[in-house]
Amino acid sequence: MTDLSSLSFFSYQLVLLLAVIISKCVISHFTHHEPLRFFQFYCQILSNKVNKEENSAKQQTIAGLIAILITLVPILVILWLFESFIVVDFLWQFFLLYLAIGSFGLSGLNKSIAQAMVAKQNYLAKQTLKPMVLRETETLSNLGLSKTAIEMKLLRTLQLGYAVAVIFVIAGPLVSLTFRLLLEMHYCWNSKLEKYHNFGQYSTKLVRLLQWFPVRIFSLLLLFSCIGQNFWLFWRLSRQHFFQLNNNIALLLLALSLEVRLGGVAIYKATDGSHKKLRKVSFNDLARQPQVTDIIHANNKINYLVCFSILLMTLSASAIELVIANI
Repeated sequence: MTDLSSLSFFSYQLVLLLAVIISKCVISHFTHHEPLRFFQFYCQILSNKVNKEENSAKQQTIAGLIAILITLVPILVILWLFESFIVVDFLWQFFLLYLAIGSFGLSGLNKSIAQAMVAKQNYLAKQTLKPMVLRETETLSNLGLSKTAIEMKLLRTLQLGYAVAVIFVIAGPLVSLTFRLLLEMHYCWNSKLEKYHNFGQYSTKLVRLLQWFPVRIFSLLLLFSCIGQNFWLFWRLSRQHFFQLNNNIALLLLALSLEVRLGGVAIYKATDGSHKKLRKVSFNDLARQPQVTDIIHANNKINYLVCFSILLMTLSASAIELVIANI
């Protein structure tokens, strides 16, 4: 058996990542759990304390930045100092990465939504989807449910799994956990909500900056999976989004590959409890609206690209070890 200490940095990171993925898969098969649930509760309480509606927009923005600093800096310093007392580095890094990667089960959730829609149980489908999205689901039609479920699967897979994994492989578990904590702040203080429009500006920008590279890797793989299916047309349509600090390129390429329309108007809850329409970017406008079957197709497409990425990393690690052995 190969000693982990003899592996290259990339190979070691990959072994650790695979160990966490397998553990998450096994545990998620039996139960759904969220280790960072307490942190989500903390973010909510903190925003209630420091995000005052009577403050100016600038004060709310600065308060959001200070909230990030007073939260992250102590946590990261404690974890960094505590690491020096750990005897088995692998177990400590495993623990940090386990916290950072989100729970698996989005595919099963989307299948449940699709089954409920086929059975005409739209209320059940809406209630199943509601905890996973920021927008209001009560007013969604079947088309809206299908579109929202597809977008939720893509964005949460990218943010909670793919981006965390890529950041871990590049920079290590502490940085990947930092990204995940920022992501939870972003989810809680999302600037699309009127209450957090100013307060959540910095958490949104930091998350977009850190996830830019992983999302581009995924998007390029998604683009190359469309070879033989208007590849050059898809590239010409999507290249304008490549350097933007958002997920538009991934949403557009998925819409093009599925031959459906994504994006468009979304409804969010305003501070006074009313419903507020937000016009978002629409992708692949000339295509048809997504159907229930497209939820399953999107599941398969996204899962295939995730598995293919793991295979590419495994082959790359094997090549690196072979080169090192022959030096």
